[in-house]
Amino acid sequence: MSTVKLLSPSCSTGIFRNVECRQSATSPSPAVENLGFSKLCGTNVGRSYRSPRSLVLCYDREKLNLRRPIKAKEYTGAFLIHGRKCSRKLLKPIKAKNDSEPSWTDNSAAISGKSFHKMSNIGNSTNILWHECPIQNRDRQQLLQQKGCVIWLTGLSGSGKSTLACALSQSLHSKGKLTYILDGDNIRHGLNRDLSFRAEDRSENIRRIGEVAKLFADAGVICITSLISPYQKDRDACRALLPEGSFIEVFIDVPLHVCEARDPKGLYKLARAGKIKGFTGIDDPYEPPCGCEIVLQQKGSDSKSPKDMAEIVISYLEKSGHLKA
Repeated sequence: MSTVKLLSPSCSTGIFRNVECRQSATSPSPAVENLGFSKLCGTNVGRSYRSPRSLVLCYDREKLNLRRPIKAKEYTGAFLIHGRKCSRKLLKPIKAKNDSEPSWTDNSAAISGKSFHKMSNIGNSTNILWHECPIQNRDRQQLLQQKGCVIWLTGLSGSGKSTLACALSQSLHSKGKLTYILDGDNIRHGLNRDLSFRAEDRSENIRRIGEVAKLFADAGVICITSLISPYQKDRDACRALLPEGSFIEVFIDVPLHVCEARDPKGLYKLARAGKIKGFTGIDDPYEPPCGCEIVLQQKGSDSKSPKDMAEIVISYLEKSGHLKA
């Protein structure tokens, strides 16, 4: 027969720090063994002796393999603290307030030492409060050695927006600049998968992407969006989300007949056959930007490579100071 002795710590947590296992006097080979708490938990205890300072557990090594579970005692509404039985009345439940009672009062401001800010109601969100953080946009810009912004690539389907976005991201990455691409089709695989291509859903698609792009820019990242975004009012709404100079609209000006001849996804053919409704350039309008920062024209043989177009955008970023903190 062996005994396990658990010495209670001086603190009041009730967790045993030291566990000792020693052979009893009747055992043939007296020895002392240290047991970890996890090993103790897996032990089938035969009987125990409790005192205010320690707990001694006795078990039979030969019967350990039986793994007979310890029978749980019926819950009586009491618990043990340092070996003493205590009533659960010591712990009083927190009473929930009625809906008519206020959740806070002006006196709570004295606790934090700050006055309450006015709650906001935005759209369907009520009683919300913007929480400021000590680390601001300028701190992240200093860390990344760049200024966050949104490069908004717009144009017809097949104009080369996604190709340019990847070339631009690759060139900036080689210069040690952090970028992220928000591709229209990619976003519809997840965040905007609940939206169709109706006019109202297209507007919501642009609004959501604009809000996400704003967060990336605030994080100090150069965010590149690649999507048709056919309506001027939606692009202007996204521009209004960002500080002056942080929204860089790039119009990839490729004629419709060139885009239709390319037709990399086969969508123009489906639209012409009437299998796709509301396709931009066929039976839904595209509104070219007015007053955008960069226009990249591709007409006939005078077409630039994606890398050349990326260098034009990078040159603009350098002049505007976005590639340094």
